[in-house]
Amino acid sequence: MQKITPFLWFDHQAEEAAKLYVSLFPNSKIVSVARYGDAGPGPKGQVMTVNFRLAGQSFVALNGGPLYRFTEAISFLVNVETQAELDRLWTRLLEGGQPQQCGWLKDKFGLSWQIVPSILVPMLQDRDPVRARRVMDAMLEMVKLDIRGLEDAYGRPGPRPARPARSSNRSQASRATRGKSKRKPRR
Repeated sequence: MQKITPFLWFDHQAEEAAKLYVSLFPNSKIVSVARYGDAGPGPKGQVMTVNFRLAGQSFVALNGGPLYRFTEAISFLVNVETQAELDRLWTRLLEGGQPQQCGWLKDKFGLSWQIVPSILVPMLQDRDPVRARRVMDAMLEMVKLDIRGLEDAYGRPGPRPARPARSSNRSQASRATRGKSKRKPRR
């Protein structure tokens, strides 16, 4: 059994949302549906909760009414390997929703998703700050992320910091003492 399970509060669309989500990811399915009974608080027979799995991860969706709404403070980050996978998920999750900056979108239920190529974080953490900055700048200009655009921005290494120039006096002194012992003779 999974120790922590995300619990999603919907107004009345828990089953519709779960069906959409499980259709998008491999190793996903609706596990069970519980309905309100005579005790309520929802109408008898209406879906109360939906237990489902997305990519092997357990979730619960609740039809709890309009009291609470999703915000961008919580989102699901989906790592993708190809532009085709990114495009497919982006298109399906965006139907009836809203695109946002930097690979984020809100689906038609108000839940926020980040559809992100798995190469993005390593690029942003590159030891070369010039390359990392170029990728960040490119990403900040995008709504749906474009893997080729990120790769192009990552491109070549940034310029290397210039070495401090040696003074000509030091160079001359260095040449003059080459091959000579650094020890002072004893007197």
